[in-house]
Amino acid sequence: MQKVIQFISIFIIITGTGWTLEHQEFKIRKANKIITMKGYTRSNASMTVASEVAGKIIIINYNIGEKIQKKSFFEIDPTFINFQIESTRKAMRKLDIGLEQLHSQSTYLKKEFQRIDQLHQGDRATGVRRDAAKEKLKQAQFELKSLELEKAMVKTTLEELQERRARHKIYAPKGWVVVDQSLEKGEIITPHQPLARVADFRTLVVPLYVSTVEYKAIASLPPKFKASLEGQSVNAVIKQFNPEFNPELRKLSLEIQIYGQQEPRGGLRFSLPLSIETKGCLIPKIAVSNRYDNPRVQLKTNGKIVAVIILGESGDDLIVAEDAKLPLGGLLVNPN
Repeated sequence: MQKVIQFISIFIIITGTGWTLEHQEFKIRKANKIITMKGYTRSNASMTVASEVAGKIIIINYNIGEKIQKKSFFEIDPTFINFQIESTRKAMRKLDIGLEQLHSQSTYLKKEFQRIDQLHQGDRATGVRRDAAKEKLKQAQFELKSLELEKAMVKTTLEELQERRARHKIYAPKGWVVVDQSLEKGEIITPHQPLARVADFRTLVVPLYVSTVEYKAIASLPPKFKASLEGQSVNAVIKQFNPEFNPELRKLSLEIQIYGQQEPRGGLRFSLPLSIETKGCLIPKIAVSNRYDNPRVQLKTNGKIVAVIILGESGDDLIVAEDAKLPLGGLLVNPN
């Protein structure tokens, strides 16, 4: 009795499965295939550190691989510029003394002119004496203005010298990393001489060269999409797209920006799976009968059997050659 029940159960399962396959519908879709875009990370930006002044290097605070902090990168000997600044400051102090003298003299000559002018009005001083007093006052005022202008020029010179001395300390952007530096203390450098190179690894980018189809697939992704970096999941965005076509590579260039990377450095392996359109149609494997190496499918609309040419596989689907008898969106049933 138990064997009979088992037989009936097996028969029901088999017949039930056969009914499902026989009446199941399968849609004809545009063929797609999965590819993986690969690349390697590099720094988000890099720059050359150079000097605007000449001199001898007396301090180097960072070596290759070190991150830039608050301290300056290089310091150039400021001895001679310090002498110039001190000399200019003394010249300004001398001008200040001269200005005090002229202010005092102008005040005295103004009072003297006013006194003689009153005497002249009372006919107790000649006009010649009054005119001479007025001329002395005017000359003192001219000399005062000239000295004030000279002080302003010296002040400008002092500010220029202080700015030049500030440039004896050479800085690089904080948080960037030194990637090239070959100088030693005591070396003499010239203006605009490259001293080192630093790069920003706080954010990584991946340069890619892509075909038009690949670019469309990437552009269709969400604004922030998932990718893989050394096997770890990361967030990524399109940072930059160059519409200029590269005739040698026959591709377009773009940059992917990475977020959430574990290790901020260049050379990390990046991969991005993409589903791109390809030639042919996509149909489930289960919808294809392949007896005697003669693959065929059955249309639901009219029950006709159509032979297909298999171009490849994509997961549980087959990629078959396009055929006017197999319209996109059409339905298939499991062939007998």
